[in-house]
Amino acid sequence: MTKENLEFKTEVKQLLDLMIHSLYSHKEIFLRELISNASDAIDKARYESLTNSSIMENEKEWKIKLTADKEAGTLTVSDNGIGMTKDEITKALGTIAHSGTKDFLAALQKKEAKDNPELIGQFGVGFYSSFMVADRVTVISRKAGQDRKDGVKWESSGDGFFTVEDVEKEKKGTDVILHLKEDEKKYLEEWEIRSIVSKYSDYIEHPVVMDVEREKDSELKKGEKVKLKEEEILNSQKAIWLKDKSGISENEYNEFYRHVSHDFTDPARVIHFKAEGTSEFSALIYIPSRAPHDIYYKDYRIGPRLYVKRVQIMDHCEELIPVYLRFIKGVVDSSDLPLNISREMLQSDRQIDIINKNITKKVLDTLEDMKKNEYDKYLSFYKEFGRILKEGIHFDFSRKEKLADLLLFESTKKSPGEYTTLQDYVDRMPEGQEAIYYIIAGSREEAAGSPYIEKFREKGYEVLIMLDEVDDVIMNSLNEYKGKKIKSVVKGDIKLDESEKAEKKKAEKKFKELIELIRFQLKDEVKDVRLSGRLKDTACCLVAEEGAMDPHMEKLLQSMGQSIPENKRILEINPGHPLFEAMQAVFEKEPKSLMLEEYIKLLYDQALLLEGSKPKDPAAFAGAVTKLMVKEAQKA
Repeated sequence: MTKENLEFKTEVKQLLDLMIHSLYSHKEIFLRELISNASDAIDKARYESLTNSSIMENEKEWKIKLTADKEAGTLTVSDNGIGMTKDEITKALGTIAHSGTKDFLAALQKKEAKDNPELIGQFGVGFYSSFMVADRVTVISRKAGQDRKDGVKWESSGDGFFTVEDVEKEKKGTDVILHLKEDEKKYLEEWEIRSIVSKYSDYIEHPVVMDVEREKDSELKKGEKVKLKEEEILNSQKAIWLKDKSGISENEYNEFYRHVSHDFTDPARVIHFKAEGTSEFSALIYIPSRAPHDIYYKDYRIGPRLYVKRVQIMDHCEELIPVYLRFIKGVVDSSDLPLNISREMLQSDRQIDIINKNITKKVLDTLEDMKKNEYDKYLSFYKEFGRILKEGIHFDFSRKEKLADLLLFESTKKSPGEYTTLQDYVDRMPEGQEAIYYIIAGSREEAAGSPYIEKFREKGYEVLIMLDEVDDVIMNSLNEYKGKKIKSVVKGDIKLDESEKAEKKKAEKKFKELIELIRFQLKDEVKDVRLSGRLKDTACCLVAEEGAMDPHMEKLLQSMGQSIPENKRILEINPGHPLFEAMQAVFEKEPKSLMLEEYIKLLYDQALLLEGSKPKDPAAFAGAVTKLMVKEAQKA
């Protein structure tokens, strides 16, 4: 077949240009990424070989081989893994089918990757790091189980183009050949290669080998030395999760975390344990210190790697953890599961359920310990993952209380940047306060200035400030804490002071007919009109019924194009505001006054603005306000 000349997709061209023309202080990570890719290719082949023995092609062992050719100036990383077809190699190396590509390119352009080049691995583009040290990269591959004539050769100089052609390849697997730049030839030195493998890939369970030259005694002539090449294993290839904790250093734990997570930071916590009894498994689980760039994307892959008797079965086993712990990374190795277990079998397997419960308990206990003994570290974790963790309140009823104790909140009694817990809130509640109150807002400033908390502030009642769009669902699911009801300050009828009952009844009687008029005029806009128990300085506000959706949630769903059922608000008026005395005077003088009709329209529009909505007819609202301003100016 003739050679095909193809062009990289736009995002790959941008990526290569940035890599080739930028300087990185940790270029050696290219070798870690290639070894990691080779290991993944072997894992796939080994799994397939469980049901198809021909995959091995008469080879006795899986291995990754490094070959340094100083004369040719090439470093080759070879594996006898699954290999690739022509279509697969074109797709895998010519495009980046990854939802976070734009984010990654933005990070590179901001030079965030200069001091943290491990970002390359995090964004799934590890192969392209080869171009940091090579001016040309050749990849020769053959899919396991196919004929030797079905090999494929891919090659590029990182100039925006690549070639693909058919070749013969005797053995299955993939060879990545790096034609090193003149100033990067140090990566051909044995000591340099050993150092990188030891630093980054010692835990890879497949042998990483290299031919090394050693002097040995001659068998032909006594006293003479001869140089012989021997294949030597460079890594310990011990499954770190099966080792005793006492024999693992912090650095080893951190390096393995980077391997499974492609994160460049150290984890916040390491959870390493072995379960015995009804279910036997080993788990090495990490709580990250920072959120992955794509954790909120639909295609984010959830779950630790699943091994059965040291054989990798799945790269991401979502059945091992609840969705609200999807930030967890790591490895689980079971002794009880069958090697040929499938996704369908996992969903109903009792052992998987036991593992899930064990991991969930360990993670939540660890977070509780962090919160108690390493609050600053927990606060950093919560800022990254709190929004995800609180989803458990909604999805995991059995652990609702435990999860509630892990939540942190801003509040009206705390300075900006300081947080409180529900337990601390309850401990501070003054005598007479019956419920825990919260407000959902777009910002702390918006919450602090909200008219909905005026009466709470006057009474000295603390209000939790919720800034995530999911908070309304979460707080409705939680409903109560330690016997205290949880209530939104923008929903339901608020009664904060029983001593004001008589005064309220008097106001209801005084403004009864005016309220009826307002109710009649706004019958198509609001569900009801009533006196407010939450306002002090503001004339009016719109509130939802107790079980209704929060206005912030409504707006979020609408912005996403979702249709929501009509939810008419209740207009609450403040009988102590001078406006209503003025309106009452107009009403008593002329009940059908056009001015009164205008005031009622303005009142409703004002309530809409305070809620964060806009008047139905902004032009009419602006005109009415202007008219009032002119009238007042003329009086002056």
